[in-house]
Amino acid sequence: MSNSDEKLIEEIRHLKQKRKAIILVHNYQLGEVQDIADYTGDSLDLSRTASKADAEVIVFCGVHFMAETASILCPDKTILLPDINAGCPMADMINAGGLRALKKEYPNAPAICYVNTSAEVKAEAYICCTSTNAVKAAESINSPEVIFVPDKYLAHYTSSHVRKKFIIWDGYCPTHIKILPEDILRERALHPQAEVMVHPECIPAVTALADQILSTGGMCKYAKETAAQEIIVGTEIGLLHRLRKENPEKKFYPASELAICPNMKRINLEKVLWALQDMKYEIKVPEPIRVKAQVTVDRMLAIP
Repeated sequence: MSNSDEKLIEEIRHLKQKRKAIILVHNYQLGEVQDIADYTGDSLDLSRTASKADAEVIVFCGVHFMAETASILCPDKTILLPDINAGCPMADMINAGGLRALKKEYPNAPAICYVNTSAEVKAEAYICCTSTNAVKAAESINSPEVIFVPDKYLAHYTSSHVRKKFIIWDGYCPTHIKILPEDILRERALHPQAEVMVHPECIPAVTALADQILSTGGMCKYAKETAAQEIIVGTEIGLLHRLRKENPEKKFYPASELAICPNMKRINLEKVLWALQDMKYEIKVPEPIRVKAQVTVDRMLAIP
């Protein structure tokens, strides 16, 4: 670590204490940002942590919808997103009007919205889910059919485990679709002893080749527990930093070096410092939307 980085980290720690702040960091963030986190996790981990946080300020190192979710759950806290342009292309593929139209077309199908959606979309849905609990969210609904937005690949995975009719929105993650079947086959040939774990946002032809289909939180847990000493990882490459840090005796290989989310890489140490210095950029969900969206998110958090 350079002297300048050490100085930045020292300033961040000082300001964090002064502001009574905590730093929540998603598994896809830069390694330098993960290393200063109070909590690192996937969307579900971070949602739960935000809802219970004993802090006045939450610096959310992730993308916009994640900071919005923290605002939904913590209206009395100041939620800061260190880069206001850190968005999610998948979340932008659905809006509240689109979901309302789909609900009108299928009035008997409750809507499940992936956490990768705006607060306005969450306010229109029945229940929210993450990749960790999508199957349980669908199972919790007492209806033979459900709407699932916006990720068609997570919907495909979920529908293969739940006996319901799924009405599926045509959205996807531009990062995960860069992982191709040939990537898995190539890495298997290079590392024949390795297990393969992939994210359910991957295309079905990729998940069909995996030994395990898991959220990033699930991947971290599985990596610790498996006897395998080598693992091929089919998700955004930022997760490898945490996997290697927590399991130094094991080897991890990215399924594809192209699986990089540019939005997740926008935040760095300087931007975390500036967020605490200038108390920006604050994410605040308007109260009428927040109240409706909280019902949706709370239903997800109530899933065991």
